[in-house]
Amino acid sequence: MSYEEELKKNDLGYVWHPFTQMRIQQKWGSKIIVEGKGCKITDIQGNEYIDGMGGLFTAAVGHGRQEIIQALVEQGEKIAFMSLFDFMTNEPAINLAMKLAQITPGDLRYVQFGCSGSDAVEIALKIARQYQARKGFSGRYKIIARRYSFHGVSFGALSANGVPAFREAFEPLVPGFRHIQEANCYQCPFGKKYPQCDIDCAQALEQQVLFEDPETVAAFIVDPIPVATGIFDPPTEYLSQVREICNKYGMLLIFDEISTGFGKTGKLFASDLYEVEPDIMTMGKALSGGYFPISAVIVKPEIYEAFLGPTNKEAFLHGQTFQGHPLGCAVALKNIEIIERENLIEKAEQTGKYLGEKLKELLKYGIVADICGRGLFRGVRLVDENRGDNLCCDIGLEIQQRSLELGFYCGFRGSSLIMVLPLIISKEEVDKIVAILDQTIMEAEDKYFKR
Repeated sequence: MSYEEELKKNDLGYVWHPFTQMRIQQKWGSKIIVEGKGCKITDIQGNEYIDGMGGLFTAAVGHGRQEIIQALVEQGEKIAFMSLFDFMTNEPAINLAMKLAQITPGDLRYVQFGCSGSDAVEIALKIARQYQARKGFSGRYKIIARRYSFHGVSFGALSANGVPAFREAFEPLVPGFRHIQEANCYQCPFGKKYPQCDIDCAQALEQQVLFEDPETVAAFIVDPIPVATGIFDPPTEYLSQVREICNKYGMLLIFDEISTGFGKTGKLFASDLYEVEPDIMTMGKALSGGYFPISAVIVKPEIYEAFLGPTNKEAFLHGQTFQGHPLGCAVALKNIEIIERENLIEKAEQTGKYLGEKLKELLKYGIVADICGRGLFRGVRLVDENRGDNLCCDIGLEIQQRSLELGFYCGFRGSSLIMVLPLIISKEEVDKIVAILDQTIMEAEDKYFKR
């Protein structure tokens, strides 16, 4: 047995992959990635792929950045770990919190660190509930979220999660969570067409608040551009109307920017794209460029100040061992430094527009229904040409796997091929991506719909 065969056997023999039916993993086989450089990854056989998933929406500045690796090493040589408990702190955590306050919208300022996206959402939800109680509104405990939005896998985050398949096995979940219709212009849940609609997806929030009683609602959590069941960007006015509704009824607005943050939409944050300032923002994934597991929650000063008092009874009693890990914070600081120094947000905006125009060429195929998303955060929505509804999962996975064979790693979510490309992607690489998708989609259409 070769070393590669042994690794694949041991992968299936010992590793339980996330969000994976292991029977299907056995069918498709394990793809062992051993190296990454720039926008490309290489498997154990030496095959090279454009990393269209950017790690997992993480690799903002690309793979193999020696500057970041060196920042981790240098910090490790000083001190590898120091917690933020018992009045202790560390230099990278202080500097990263200051930096995040500078680059996030409006007057967001105070930072709680986490280790994953689920951590960050859990923190944000706990802050929202306790904040309302600290302000004298102890009855405001409900959290409103959206259907088909993903917010994490810990029990609080999963309760906000709007993807039924992820929730069902773990019910009953945390009480007090409600879900409204999504903002999806391609498959409008209200049966209307933008811009002739009344932005009913935003009005659905107000209707739900009134139904619940405004005095029972703490916050609304929203991922500005969802990705879990396919990428779909909301109407331009949607988030600003949501902001107004939250203001009207005293609810906090939480932006979950774990997937959209750090340039992928063509702006540093999607809140910049839609010019809306949340009360609480969660960040993760590309915060460290994928080089270290770290996340963050940033809040407005008035939220932080509500937790000040003479005893721990008033404090936010939440903490995890590795919050504010000095290695992770050092890595994140270097990642942000590279993004700024190399003007990668501007580059992502320009290349993202080019990507969007190139992907529109795929609309010539009957199974391609829509090109969605913004910047380098894109989806290709696929349909069954005969029935006119979503493409079945098996065909979608076959297209995904064929794209991988040809050198492009993308995802398949819901009924869409999705890609969240590194900010450093070139137009030449975009051309190659679209050429591969063109071939794979043509092959699938010929095989399944032109018999």
